Amino acid sequence: MRPLLGTYVEVAARADSQADAERGLRLAFEAIDEVQGHMSFHAPASDLTRLNRAPGRDVVLHPLTLRVLRLARAAMRASGGAFDCTVGGLLVRQGALPDHGGPAPLPRGTDADIVIGRGRARLRRPVRLTLDGIAKGFAVDHAIRRMQGCGVASGWVNAGGDLRVFGDLALPVHRRELDGTLQPLGTLRDAAVASTRVSEPGAADESFPACIVAPPARQAQPGVWTVLARTAWRADALTKVAATAVASERRGRIEQLGGSLIEPGGCA
Repeated sequence: MRPLLGTYVEVAARADSQADAERGLRLAFEAIDEVQGHMSFHAPASDLTRLNRAPGRDVVLHPLTLRVLRLARAAMRASGGAFDCTVGGLLVRQGALPDHGGPAPLPRGTDADIVIGRGRARLRRPVRLTLDGIAKGFAVDHAIRRMQGCGVASGWVNAGGDLRVFGDLALPVHRRELDGTLQPLGTLRDAAVASTRVSEPGAADESFPACIVAPPARQAQPGVWTVLARTAWRADALTKVAATAVASERRGRIEQLGGSLIEPGGCA
């Protein structure tokens, strides 16, 4: 376990030898650190910060950053803006995210503001992108790819509740509710699960408060929203959709986007 991605990241590996397992662990943490270095909103020299500071200009970016930008833009389009990676300007104005300079940002934008080319990207307008709603899950997937590539047969990566299990493991999963109790969700096999916690207005019980920005005229709904998916990036992104969706449409919307909304006892 190590502190990364603004939380604690736990990695487990099973392999044919101790050496292969230890190499898998090392590569997994290196992969997560790589994602953090390129996509952190807080780091003044990250790919994301360089892009946010230069609207209207092409910015050369790492392939991983470009991959996550494509996923984030696609998730924004597919969800009709329920997942929104363009709200960094609003969060900067609220003091929830740091301001690293550049033109005064719009509070939010649209998916059309993100232009992605070969090896580079450009923002059409002065929006500030934040990948916090998807990059943690992507980092989990990236770490697992690295482990699988070096012969690790099974294991898991847990980044503050963004959890993916691979191989022949069946891992028991619990969720901490708003009142602090732990609820069993079942066992997770060769899949990913993620949760987003939205407290009641005025609650002061958050160690790592979530900043969920709902679409205009809507609010994030209090609760712990948990989504099951094949990949951690998708589960991560869809928890934001779950938190901001209209109650009557929530389950169907998540299923349309490739996930499953999880109730207690529903992972097995």
